Amino acid sequence: MRWFLLFEIVYVVIILLVIMRVLYDTRSGVKALAYILLIVLLPFFGVFFYFFFGINYRKRKLYSRKIVEDEVLHQRILTLVQNYSEQVLHSGLLPSEHLKLTRFIGNSSASPLTGNNTVKLLLNGEEKFPELLSALEGATSHIHLEYYIYENDDTGNSVVDMLIKKAQQGVEVRFMYDDFGSRGLGKKFIRKLEANGIETAPFYKIKWYGLVNRLNYRNHRKIIVIDGKKSFIGGINISNRYRNDTQPKNNLYWRDTHLMIDGSATFFLQYIFICDWNFCAKNKLQFGSNYFPKYLQEEQIRDELVQIVPSGPDSKLPVIFYSLLKAIGAAKKQVLITSPYFIPGESLMDALIIAAKSGVEIKLLIPWKSDSMIVNSAARSYYKELLRHGIRIFEYQKGFVHSKVMIIDDNLSVVGSANMDYRSFDLNFEVNAMLYSKSVTEQLQKAFNNDLEHSSEINPTDWLNRPKYIHLYEKLVGLLAPIL
Repeated sequence: MRWFLLFEIVYVVIILLVIMRVLYDTRSGVKALAYILLIVLLPFFGVFFYFFFGINYRKRKLYSRKIVEDEVLHQRILTLVQNYSEQVLHSGLLPSEHLKLTRFIGNSSASPLTGNNTVKLLLNGEEKFPELLSALEGATSHIHLEYYIYENDDTGNSVVDMLIKKAQQGVEVRFMYDDFGSRGLGKKFIRKLEANGIETAPFYKIKWYGLVNRLNYRNHRKIIVIDGKKSFIGGINISNRYRNDTQPKNNLYWRDTHLMIDGSATFFLQYIFICDWNFCAKNKLQFGSNYFPKYLQEEQIRDELVQIVPSGPDSKLPVIFYSLLKAIGAAKKQVLITSPYFIPGESLMDALIIAAKSGVEIKLLIPWKSDSMIVNSAARSYYKELLRHGIRIFEYQKGFVHSKVMIIDDNLSVVGSANMDYRSFDLNFEVNAMLYSKSVTEQLQKAFNNDLEHSSEINPTDWLNRPKYIHLYEKLVGLLAPIL
């Protein structure tokens, strides 16, 4: 009995300590109450669930964004970035309705608004990979590669062969991969890279003693920087599945979007890469003119205007999430969204509904067939409310749409790695590109309209009249939305 009493006392103390942690760490009162009820009613599961999904690691920033040890030099870099951004802001090229958006991004992430960029839209892997191999072939100084999924298949090996070739020519090559997303690479693959002069680093390596938070916070970014001048960003990982020109005809058609940027926006993608590299690699990188060409000292500002938006447990605010809310709020005519995983949460739902009720046309393109039935069902739990307020929803029928794109009116578009879900907004390391460009937005809108030709629109009446047990199932699965 004495041991049992002691166990009860320890148990109660642990539960009270965890509850105090919840109250201290959770900003939302509703969310805090939900965690507390879960911990009290299902104590062991509830405690595990909270420590796995509930802790706000943004408050404890997982790593510093500082890329150099010299604080004076670091401050000089930030000052240069801020001065250049102000120069672009006053160039007269930025649409006035997006001034506050660019300032929010700059103040929240130190990311400059950049001009003098050439942006090329790459639809699907069959457009991206030939362009990528050509760009890698032209590298003379360095190649920096950072990917969530990199697979040891024909596509992955074609890129690696080029990386090895360039390394043997004296080009610095650094290869960073997410330890969870690219878990299939294996030690033999990594040793092959290192034996050929390529530096490698797994991002946030999964270790048994840190399994809970390390498994949950992943690097979902897809970045390549070449010579500090040319860069790639978007949703396409490096794998056979992301291209349709080499896959058997019976394979699922993969629809995706990527960008190639030549110009000053590459500066901040390089900055992000070096921050991430210094977080996980043994050999640290320092600021150098070879990594940062003098793009940010040009006198004349021209199109295209691009602003890179990073977000993750390393940032004080969910910058990508807030930037999307701000962009939707600035819409005057239309908002077009393509997302493979649409689990928006209350704030994004409210923003879309407010815009719709203000006369903005909103179209949402999502997969009819997803690579996750549970995520698909959770997404559908939101459709009823959206349809009720006049938001049009289209399901892509041709295959799986994996693009992460948002189009605002005719002069702002967003392309990147972030999905419209809790994981991208709060847990993963993500990066988007804000494109203040009529020409790029026009191209993306054309691609969106073409995708609609391969989609079917959900009829609100038919959707609401589906059997009640289906609605109930989707609502129940929707409760899992924060952890999907």
